[in-house]
Amino acid sequence: MQEANTQTAAVGRYIYAIIPDQGPRRLGDIGLEDSEVYTIGDGRVAAVVSDLVGGRIRPQRRNMAAHQEVLKQLLRDLTPLPAAFGLVADDDAAITRILKDNRAAFLDQLARVNDSVEMGLRVSWDVPNIFEFFVGVHPELQELRDDYFRDGANLTQDEMITLGRSFERLLEQDREDYTAQVEAVMRTCCREIKRNKCRTEREIMNLACLVDRSDSARFEQAVLLAARPFDNNYAFDFNGPWAPHNFVEMDIHL
Repeated sequence: MQEANTQTAAVGRYIYAIIPDQGPRRLGDIGLEDSEVYTIGDGRVAAVVSDLVGGRIRPQRRNMAAHQEVLKQLLRDLTPLPAAFGLVADDDAAITRILKDNRAAFLDQLARVNDSVEMGLRVSWDVPNIFEFFVGVHPELQELRDDYFRDGANLTQDEMITLGRSFERLLEQDREDYTAQVEAVMRTCCREIKRNKCRTEREIMNLACLVDRSDSARFEQAVLLAARPFDNNYAFDFNGPWAPHNFVEMDIHL
């Protein structure tokens, strides 16, 4: 098995996902390089693949969009185990070995995510200046800031470090408190919730939620309910449905 970005001109099998084997299946010419997407199965599990011929497959928008389109098509009637972008096996025999060597793990994970989808939920501070906002809502930070600037002098390096650490401590404390508060509501409609790392300073939480297909409407209602205690300084944004990337461990090896 080799990564797609090092693939040579030889024919390979690009892997999109693992699904329950329900017999031969073809999804049409929607794969990378406009190739036909089909399955290779062993009676229990199947790999969703397409033939890969030619040069390197780079993580360009067109290629990644094709990868996601295959997952989107699969998600219409089942829940796949999505493979990471860029996974290529040499041939059909290599795919067969992958299925055999990993069958038990694949079946366990397919059972875990069966008939579910992944939804994303992000909550952020929607304020012009996050530090000034924290000064306004945390008296201890305001008192420290005002004490340092009382004489109009420039802050020393030690004072800047102390002020920065106080801000970071309060930031993490609020993130933890607000995330626990929102999760308590979201658990009413989610099988599992995973906390992902916040990408920006303004981001409070970045949650991946595993939700039953039939509970999509309940998920949206839960988001609205979770957002109710928060004022306009907080922004809630949800997205999906997606294949359950955050709830699958695809450690595929020969």
